[in-house]
This record gives sequence, C-alpha cells and structure tokens, in this order.
Amino acid sequence: MLTKTDNSDSPLALGSKIRGLRQRLKRTLDDTATAAGISKPFLSQVERGLASPSLTSLAGIARSLGVAVQYFLDTPSEERSVCRAEQLTFFGFADSANLFARLTNLTGGRHLEAILVRMPPGQERSEVTTHAGEEFMYVIAGQVSLTLEGKTFVLRAGDSAHYESTVPHSWVNTAHIESVVVWAGTPRLF
Repeated sequence: MLTKTDNSDSPLALGSKIRGLRQRLKRTLDDTATAAGISKPFLSQVERGLASPSLTSLAGIARSLGVAVQYFLDTPSEERSVCRAEQLTFFGFADSANLFARLTNLTGGRHLEAILVRMPPGQERSEVTTHAGEEFMYVIAGQVSLTLEGKTFVLRAGDSAHYESTVPHSWVNTAHIESVVVWAGTPRLF
C-alpha cells in the first residue's frame, strides 16, 4: 500500500488525480478497471479516497490511462513549476543576435516550451523554418515583423500571433529599440 507522507499524497488527492485523468480521457470506470486488472468497485473506492492501491495496482491504473506511475506520485514543486525572475539566465547562439531565457521546465514529459526572447534592433531576419506543432508569440515591447508563408504581419507591444509551425515562418525586430517577445510552442532548436 502507498503510505501517506503529506497532504498531497493522501488517498483522496491520489484518487482525484486518477479520476480527473480518467474523465479527461473520457474513459469509463469499467474500461479503466478492466485494462488495469482491478475491479470496478475497487477503482471507484480509490478514486473516492476510500482505498489505497498497491504499487502494482497503481502501475496497472497508470498503464491503462497511458501515463507513467510518476504522474500520480509527483506533486507540484517550485523547482518544476515556478520560474523566478531573478533566476532567469539568458543564452544565445553564434548565428543569432537574439538572447533567450527559458520560462518553462521541460521535465516530467511536458511538451510546452515558453521562451523570453530579447531581440536587438538592426538584426537580420531569422531563417525561414518549419517543424511539427504550433507556436504562439506575444510582443511585450518593440515591434516584430512576422512572416507566415510569404505574408508579413507587423506586431506591436500587446499583439500576439498563433500559428501552425508547419507553415514556413520567420521573424525580425523592425523597431529601433530592443523588442521583447514571449514565444511558446513545442520544443525545438532556434
């Protein structure tokens, strides 16, 4: 049996995570229990916090819902969930004048990446790229020219864009001052 170490590991918290994921996946109690190799009444008790599964049962539940056991055992922590301004570290690439700082942590199988981009004035247009996924950009300061499949859009502070990454795209700072952008999308190399 799993033992309680703090409130987030309580049977009720564990059961809520299981029920929440099962419902988001639109899986029935019966289907999930059968796939996990446990009884429907037992799974119902686990979801209501009335029973604690063994590690073997939890592994079966996780497998039936398509996640690792760690999904149910990990609790949010500051290191994994929060990005403090004073800890931002900017990095660059030899072929770009832009500076980048990660705003997200990609541990735990997460797929969304957010980057703070500082774009100096007078830079060259970024290389036209395509890759799988979606991208979102929000202009905090300055002005950015975004080109999607040959059509150019001028984005100013407060403007945003959301597009498929498979569309040929590039961007450049068209202001006479540094432009600052938040970019979010699927992980890739710049």
